[in-house]
Amino acid sequence: MTGRATGSKVEGSGVVADAIVVAAGSSQRMAGIDKMLAPIGDRPLLAWTLAAIAAAPETERIALVVAADTLPAIRAADWLPAKVVAIVAGGPRRQESVAAGLAALDAHRATSGTGELSDAGDRDARPTDPVVLVHDGGRPAVSTELVGAVAHAVAEHGAAIPVVPIVATVKRIDDGWVSATVERAGLGTAQTPQGARRSLLEAALRRFPASGDRTFTDEAALLEACRIPVHAIPGEPMNLKVTTPDDLGRVELALLGRVSPRVGYGDDAHSFGPGEPLALGGITIEGAPRLHGHSDGDVVIHAVADALLGAAGLGDLGRVFPAGPDTPKGIASAELLAEVVRRLAAIGLRPGQLDLTIVAARPRLGDRLDAMRGAIAGLVGLPFDRVNVKASTGNLAGAEGAGRGIAARAVAVVERIR
Repeated sequence: MTGRATGSKVEGSGVVADAIVVAAGSSQRMAGIDKMLAPIGDRPLLAWTLAAIAAAPETERIALVVAADTLPAIRAADWLPAKVVAIVAGGPRRQESVAAGLAALDAHRATSGTGELSDAGDRDARPTDPVVLVHDGGRPAVSTELVGAVAHAVAEHGAAIPVVPIVATVKRIDDGWVSATVERAGLGTAQTPQGARRSLLEAALRRFPASGDRTFTDEAALLEACRIPVHAIPGEPMNLKVTTPDDLGRVELALLGRVSPRVGYGDDAHSFGPGEPLALGGITIEGAPRLHGHSDGDVVIHAVADALLGAAGLGDLGRVFPAGPDTPKGIASAELLAEVVRRLAAIGLRPGQLDLTIVAARPRLGDRLDAMRGAIAGLVGLPFDRVNVKASTGNLAGAEGAGRGIAARAVAVVERIR
């Protein structure tokens, strides 16, 4: 169920909420993907999450808690909403990240001179015991209505969480065998944002310090341990949490109404240089002159890499591997392509299909196209039939027509890792 639960809104209360967005997890079940930076449409997942929290009129300030090694990149991002007033490093556990976010909000209040006044009905006068919401960075499809509903429920009840009832039959499994059917009446799955009055959250963190031995999976569990009542309001089925690579497609569908195709184009051209053999399309052609370049000059592999980078929104080959000491002279283009594939995987993407055209008057390529096809398929991890390689050899203009070099063009489709 979506929207604000009946009775959870305090009419005329002018509820003002601080929000902590926790995005410091290790993404252990994401196959090496940093889920917070995984692209959804034209921006990273975390940007969608922050935009949703910031769009709620109840939200006044946001503290963003991220992994320490991502701090510089996140702070430099151009998609941060104006309501984000602090970006800090989190800890290995959720409760430590929440405590870091709470401290960052307090530090901002102290340095911004907003003070703490007592009139909760005036946005210019902050309440002495404000509403604090905590939201998972990996839940980008939350609605602004749900954010508001939780804020108002906290204002009325002291603490609140959104819950979705369990509709499927639940089984208890012991050692791989079904041992019982669990009565699902009264059971539900918790979502975020979860919220509490700041005094209650601070009291809970004093009772169970964030660095203590006990671990809490969410704020409700921490409050429950302190016997602080937590009010439940209806959650949203589409308020999905990204936990595995499969979830990225579902979230994209929820946000965009589709899983958007990602297509990229790449091209490269090199003139012939001294020496041989020719590296082309992942194979070696003996007796043919090599192509001039900082690497081994394989224009086909370069075009493939550029197309994949373009489809993933990761720039281009020249920016990723600039000619210089960081890219060894003569490096095999296969190594560059392998790194491109790794970079795609880091944001939850993989090659899906490739279509290539080689433009060259020489050497003869017709009987070598299948070998190139197989080599490229192996380099990017695709079946043979998902790679197409063709050659254009007649009626050519320019350096290619004069036999002074070779050009290649590539179209790539990338897809979500499943």
